[in-house]
Amino acid sequence: MPRKYFRKYLPTQESVKSNRFLSVFGKTLHHHSLWHLHRRSVAGGVAVGLFSGLVPGPFQMLAAAILAVILRVNFPVALLTTLYTNPFTIVPLYLAAYKLGSLVTGGGNKAPPLQPLEFGHVPFKEWIPALVDWTASLGKPLLIGLPMLALLLAGMGYFAVLGSWRLYYSIQWRRRRARFARSVPRNPS
Repeated sequence: MPRKYFRKYLPTQESVKSNRFLSVFGKTLHHHSLWHLHRRSVAGGVAVGLFSGLVPGPFQMLAAAILAVILRVNFPVALLTTLYTNPFTIVPLYLAAYKLGSLVTGGGNKAPPLQPLEFGHVPFKEWIPALVDWTASLGKPLLIGLPMLALLLAGMGYFAVLGSWRLYYSIQWRRRRARFARSVPRNPS
């Protein structure tokens, strides 16, 4: 992966240790896997971010931060990956979770029994309570489907990062080997 490009934007372990605002957390944020870009840490960060992205409400980044520290995966990657959920994607994701939950609970593939979510008549500051009320009306299928979808997305993200990481480095290795083979003069004997 283009780690050199991302390294210049990520904080170093020393800068985290010397930051006075982060000193309130003690040694919690000092583990090297939280800040280094290596295969398992980044894949784990993506998985944690995808899982935490489906946490209801504004607690997604908090959940990602806590899980990243507990599981010792890349902290910034976990936080940034939660941003896949936004006002445009949250409704389709929750509907997919509802359908998954209704398949598991035996409700079949029927549509959710509710009115469509509309924010047109609701002031901007009341969007979150309106979304919470709409979500609560979905009931048991959503309660079962959300964790299942979160685990499914986390697993897919983890293995996609591992696979793409391996693919990238195998291509780079082949290019390096081909370049070396061209540069070594052949000695006919």
